[in-house]
Amino acid sequence: MRRGPDGVWRIRGYDEARTVLRSTGTVQAGLGIETVRKLPARVRRPVLYRDGPEHREHRRQTARFFTPRRVSQEYRPTMIRIAEAQLAKLRAAGKADLADLSFHLAIGVAASVIGLTEGGPGLRRRLERFIPERFGTPGFTSVEGIRWVVRQNSNWLRFYVADVRPAIRAHRRARRDDLISHLLDEGCTSPEILGECLSFAAAGMFTTREFVTVAAWHLFSDDALLRRYRAADEDERLAVLHELLRLEPVIGRLRRRTTAPLDVRSTDGTVTVPSGELVELLIDSANTDPRAVGQQPECLRPQRSIDGLAVASGLSFGDGPHRCPGAHIAILETDIFLSRLFAEPGIRLRSEPRLTFQEAIDSYALRGMTVAVGDG
Repeated sequence: MRRGPDGVWRIRGYDEARTVLRSTGTVQAGLGIETVRKLPARVRRPVLYRDGPEHREHRRQTARFFTPRRVSQEYRPTMIRIAEAQLAKLRAAGKADLADLSFHLAIGVAASVIGLTEGGPGLRRRLERFIPERFGTPGFTSVEGIRWVVRQNSNWLRFYVADVRPAIRAHRRARRDDLISHLLDEGCTSPEILGECLSFAAAGMFTTREFVTVAAWHLFSDDALLRRYRAADEDERLAVLHELLRLEPVIGRLRRRTTAPLDVRSTDGTVTVPSGELVELLIDSANTDPRAVGQQPECLRPQRSIDGLAVASGLSFGDGPHRCPGAHIAILETDIFLSRLFAEPGIRLRSEPRLTFQEAIDSYALRGMTVAVGDG
């Protein structure tokens, strides 16, 4: 690890990255946090942008929504229902865009967990406007910047009016066992609940769509892997998906800023990162660090141990206080959908996906991947 000419410390090793992620002497950086910092101090930040005792307490109180048992027992029926509905569309049309199917799946599951179930039609279109294929830079010093400010504010307003406000009203009338009810019980305002819903949409719905698509692409492209996946029980299928995610992390880079001097042990000895420094963690490199994942780090080997432990997907879900709470949800819904997709008679890939990268969120996007079923 070293400090680059641009002043950013870049870390490629698994142990070093995990040290930073688990440290209490770092805070979130990137992921739009610069915009969030401009909010008035009285407005509670979404949990994605909080750190310290407040963040830990929120995660402790909401952990019940994301436990493996709850995911399997309570969310599984919803996942199956939504997956079957998407596959019914595929059967009826004979072909479909896989990104469309997987996005509807991710939206439906996440909306159920959050409590966004009262909105009108068009939720997918409203959400997709937040992460277009090409980003602009909001600001007030150029016509283009002003256009993007207006665009994003309009997107927030549409999402709030059509989806978040109806959900808040329904939950105020009758509480439920979901995230919006919890936020209301904590005294959150409507704008604060909107912020949490947007965070969960970006962190859950979009990333799950990309992983379902990239995992399917791997399975279509590797006959031996597909045979193994089809013949496996659920535990082994989940192991295959975890290993695919280790090799194809949807978020390839995470950023933290140090709030105190941080000692990081590396192959060059112990390096001290001063307070106030920006640290960039290269997750795709860390996940293929042979010191942690063993021999042939870039080969797919399900159920491999990482650093002597069964960590499965490496750092693809992050680690430490900000580890993705929806990890169990994402992996299970992916398996429920893909295991059924690849059981469809005559399932085949009709067109390869177009691969692009979202530099603003350090993610890949796969579009135009068409699948077909039946004899046609």
